[in-house]
Amino acid sequence: MSQALFPLTRHRQPDERWTPGVAHPRRRLILAVLCLALLVVTIDNTILNTALPTIARDLRASTTGLQWITDAYTLTFAALLITAGAIGDRYGRRRWLLLGLTVFAAGSVGAALAPDTSVLIGWRAVMGLGGAFVMPATLSLLTGVFPSKERAGAIAAWSAVAGVGIVVGPTLGGALLDEFSWGSVFLVNVPLVAAAVILVRASVPEMAALRAGGAGGRRSFDPIGALLSVAGLVALVDAVIEAPVRGWLAATTLAEAAGALVVLGAFVAWELRSTHPMMDVRIFAHRAFSAASASVTLTFFTLFGSLFALTQYLQLVHGYSPLSAGLRALPFAVGMGVTSAVSSRLALRFGPRAVVPSGLVLMAFGLWRLAGVAPETAYVHVMWAVLIMGVGMGLVMAPASESIMSTLPPAQAGVGSAVNDTVREIGGSLGVAVVGSLVSAAYRSHVVVTGLPAGAASAVRGSIAAADRVAAGAGASGPAIAAHAHQAFTSAMGTGFHVAAAVGLAGALVVAVALPGRTRERTGTVPAEVVSPDEVPSAA
Repeated sequence: MSQALFPLTRHRQPDERWTPGVAHPRRRLILAVLCLALLVVTIDNTILNTALPTIARDLRASTTGLQWITDAYTLTFAALLITAGAIGDRYGRRRWLLLGLTVFAAGSVGAALAPDTSVLIGWRAVMGLGGAFVMPATLSLLTGVFPSKERAGAIAAWSAVAGVGIVVGPTLGGALLDEFSWGSVFLVNVPLVAAAVILVRASVPEMAALRAGGAGGRRSFDPIGALLSVAGLVALVDAVIEAPVRGWLAATTLAEAAGALVVLGAFVAWELRSTHPMMDVRIFAHRAFSAASASVTLTFFTLFGSLFALTQYLQLVHGYSPLSAGLRALPFAVGMGVTSAVSSRLALRFGPRAVVPSGLVLMAFGLWRLAGVAPETAYVHVMWAVLIMGVGMGLVMAPASESIMSTLPPAQAGVGSAVNDTVREIGGSLGVAVVGSLVSAAYRSHVVVTGLPAGAASAVRGSIAAADRVAAGAGASGPAIAAHAHQAFTSAMGTGFHVAAAVGLAGALVVAVALPGRTRERTGTVPAEVVSPDEVPSAA
């Protein structure tokens, strides 16, 4: 990065006379810029998946190595989100957004040039560090430049970009891999980040910092709270990610999960007694906040769990290339884009209690349709199911995110955004782990192998991808082996999708009871003691 892009260089702050919470004259431009920054991070969540087979071949990466190339980013990103949001609240959201983008770009270059698996894993962790500062800053900055009457629509646009980016990632990855090496899925971030940094510096005002005592000094940072939150989230996310490999009831899994709960309990206890807490944990006592967070978690549980299996179905059972498979997932983005644009207005008219559960029910219905596919099912059936899921997610994300952000005082917008992002990551990780485990176990129970050497039989039982490799070298019996494995996987996928659909329906019932009937204004949802008069954002 040249000095012109370096985010901490002193320069004239734009809009010095503008007050956060009041309509910013360039708010729609700022929304577009923040959505661009968000898109870079969300695309990276899924673009890598298409490149993993190529990375495995070129870097001779083991299965464990491939898993950690993905998990190093997820683990670092999820664990640091709340701390990153709190730092932005105190020391400047725009400043730390720019720093996060710069770190993310540096990590992308390092990852693209990595000579081996271990180096690539390290750079992926650096990308997760940068991403953790980018994502919460985008939403918290957005809430400051829009007045309350326009904020729901802006959050709807933000939510649509966040969801669409996840689905666009595999399509973009497939297009890049058709022409370039695997490093291109990382290098594509660099021009996007460069554009985002230039536009953020030119248009986005600074919003910081929590003030203390009216003296103009920033409130003290909470290092103990930060340490406890990071340690607890690392243990929790790692336990979820590793559970399918170790076993859900393995001693290591149970011990790590228990340790995570103990550390997170200590975090809550510390925050309740701290004079300068990193976040006011009492906010979880608000039904609107907790129910909205739960709906986001369940939505990403169903989305990531279904994408994990559906991608394999499209590529391995139907034989589509990564690019073709990605294009066939785009109806999800279309459905989400359409309903995200109107979901906030629907929530204002009918209330989040009606709109958010309806979205979860539609996602469950789409999953139920997908659960009935067979190896020979025409794509049009898949298309309609994916479209329905996208419509459902579009109904959930904007009203749920607005409920989370409107419940918190403006001075804690960064932490609120971080909580929204953290529950997304935990929900997505749980979805991949749980649905992936169910599909894998059901596949092994459905597949029957006879007449093959022990090694080949074990490979066929291990995964559908391995079964295809065995079938390719099995001569005349190959087509029968492949057809049997494809049928076994499709049946197993149906089992996983039925469970995900049941989770979505159960979540819809819980959220329908817990969410408020109408969207409430920010000032009406937070007790007066949560924020002092001095804790207001600064435009300086």
